[in-house]
Amino acid sequence: MRNKIKSYDARKNRRTKILTRKATLGDVKEIHILINKFAKRKLLLPRSLSYIYDNIRDFFVCENREKRIVGCCALHIVWEGLAEIKSLAVKRSYQGRHIGTILAKRCLNEAGELNVDRVFALTYNPEFFRKLKFSRTNKSLLPAKVWRECIDCPLFPNCEEIAVIKKL
Repeated sequence: MRNKIKSYDARKNRRTKILTRKATLGDVKEIHILINKFAKRKLLLPRSLSYIYDNIRDFFVCENREKRIVGCCALHIVWEGLAEIKSLAVKRSYQGRHIGTILAKRCLNEAGELNVDRVFALTYNPEFFRKLKFSRTNKSLLPAKVWRECIDCPLFPNCEEIAVIKKL
């Protein structure tokens, strides 16, 4: 399903058209580049091409008028009634246009359609999620299954990500 959304560009004081949709196999390489630009700055976990191909059904993307990916986000089902928002990234030149919010809301809507009770995220930017009505939670309250990616992270066990959660 494709959604055309008008995004507000505060820097240019105008609205721009942004298309959000489920990701396809043709988007994998652009998603990979976008996520790993943030990973180099230690703002996201790096993702391999293999990981993105394996999980492409989890991803939503936003594309500009030229059909270039300007943002991505994934909703990953973790367990019964629990999902995670992950790999939320928006190109720097498109930040400030609410694209991250649009993508996160698409994930939350899909979670509701799947009858997910709770959605969480591990983030360095809890304020972003607070605006979406997430609240902080203790990481230790999340199921052990959540930590399988953490073991491979170069920041483990000294991770400074903050866990946030929202009940739907």
